[in-house]
Amino acid sequence: MDKQTITLTLGDSSGIGPELVVKALNDMDLRDSANWIIVGDEEIFNKGMKIAGKTLTYNRISNIEEFDPQAGNLWFIDLNNMNASDYNIGELSAASGKQSGEALKYAMNIALDNYADAVVYGPLNKDALHKGGFNFHDDLHFFADLLNCKEGFGEVNVMDDLWVTRVTSHIPLREVRENISEERVRKTIEFAHGILTQANIENPKLAVSALNPHAGDNGLLGDEEYDIIKPAIEKVQNKGINVAGPYPSDTILNERKKLDFDCMIAMYHDQAQIGMKLLGFNRGVTISGGLPVILTTPAHGTAFDIAGKNKADEGAMIHAMRKAQDLISKEVTQK
Repeated sequence: MDKQTITLTLGDSSGIGPELVVKALNDMDLRDSANWIIVGDEEIFNKGMKIAGKTLTYNRISNIEEFDPQAGNLWFIDLNNMNASDYNIGELSAASGKQSGEALKYAMNIALDNYADAVVYGPLNKDALHKGGFNFHDDLHFFADLLNCKEGFGEVNVMDDLWVTRVTSHIPLREVRENISEERVRKTIEFAHGILTQANIENPKLAVSALNPHAGDNGLLGDEEYDIIKPAIEKVQNKGINVAGPYPSDTILNERKKLDFDCMIAMYHDQAQIGMKLLGFNRGVTISGGLPVILTTPAHGTAFDIAGKNKADEGAMIHAMRKAQDLISKEVTQK
């Protein structure tokens, strides 16, 4: 079997991404397990090595046609698209957003042209991307636009054998209720079922979170559980999907062993993310699911407060790289 080939980007150059990539690739078992093609600005990568106190040997190429998997397993395509004077480590900047967006587009095109099997990217900053000219709601919608995908995609978080996805995602909390409908709950359940099935989880068990405290408490604290969420669950159960709920959101993860589920479906962002990050901040991976390219990233941000200080934990980056390899082996895309 041929080695997998994966493109890597450094994430936001002002954050911890370059340091994380260097530290992750210093794991020789991981490094030797695939062909890694880093796409970015070489000076940023050199700065990442200096911060991490590690030196990596790699093959420098000017374009993907020069890639030769027989000549080594670590490659670098230098886009030369960043000036050192345009950004400072630990500070948000339009230049960093522009550079990280350009690197991602380049890496995505390598995968679309079938030179790579997946893309793994370092943490991004949405505000920097916006300021750099990439005016999308989040990185998921940036990818969907590049890939001309209109629906059927979503963000999934994975930690070990726990999967989590959401009915709503990166929107203000005050807009959550108006964005929850029976159709959206149903489609999210079907999306989760499809992604886990593609990942070779047979008859995946899904657990749906309630929206209101105590799952509405028989209507005393809200009626969304009865008017929206339960009807959606019943409809997909009739299609043979193994799903139950809604369960109180403050206990669903704590009760996972008893409820015995593979994937939690939350109603909104923090309902899922707080619990996941408490379970293991350095193991969480974000997958952009339902797209024709496998995309993974650490499930945390750019950490400007510790950038440049050699304090970043590469655990989630390593998990993101390993998860990409796992998904490649299972061909988890919508091609």
